[in-house]
Amino acid sequence: MSSQTGKKETRDPSFFTMGMWSIGAGALGAAALALLLANTDIFLSKSQKATLDYLEDIELKTLDTKPRIFKAKELWEKNGAVIMAVRRPGCFLCREEAAELSSLKPKLDELGVPLYAVVKEKIKTEVKDFQPYFKGEVFLDEKKMFYGPQRRKMMFMGFVRLGVWSNFFRARSGGFSGNLEGEGFILGGVFVVGAGKQGILLEHREKEFGDKVNPVSVLEAARKIKPQTLVSEKK
Repeated sequence: MSSQTGKKETRDPSFFTMGMWSIGAGALGAAALALLLANTDIFLSKSQKATLDYLEDIELKTLDTKPRIFKAKELWEKNGAVIMAVRRPGCFLCREEAAELSSLKPKLDELGVPLYAVVKEKIKTEVKDFQPYFKGEVFLDEKKMFYGPQRRKMMFMGFVRLGVWSNFFRARSGGFSGNLEGEGFILGGVFVVGAGKQGILLEHREKEFGDKVNPVSVLEAARKIKPQTLVSEKK
């Protein structure tokens, strides 16, 4: 009888290594592509320009012990106004922008143009804690209309955007700090509105966390405001 010797089939370990390397390379490539796309404007919420009629009809509320509800047009009817729609009062990036806008107040006062802010919610002492950074009156926009007409949000994608991290470091190095109280995903903005029916002279929509308005542009727009008293005198 002849005996048959069986041989075990051995696999080349390099085959397995190459397979794992391919999977890893593919995953890295996908992650790199996702990171690249997250840093473009492709997936950002598109903004819709506000009209004067839209802004005029917004209901605001004072933050006094006896709140008063009024139409937003009262803010700019006579002398125009600079208005900051605050994303979140406790956010250190929002506090940075508020402080920058407040640095314009002496020049705005010379022009007779008031500086205001609106917030979406009143939580604990958040507005009070915001006041040292903002040198104007603050009102409550419970329906979040100043954040429209098309409300835009930035979710966790914001934390992989290089621009956002750059804004974080800029504000931190400027000595600004904050907290995590309140809703902070609905993006804010800044408006410069002319007196009466003059219209919206500047509309800055925050495209990502910490995307500040250019203070030079705010001042240029404020200088174009024609107070109603001057307009009526010319007539």
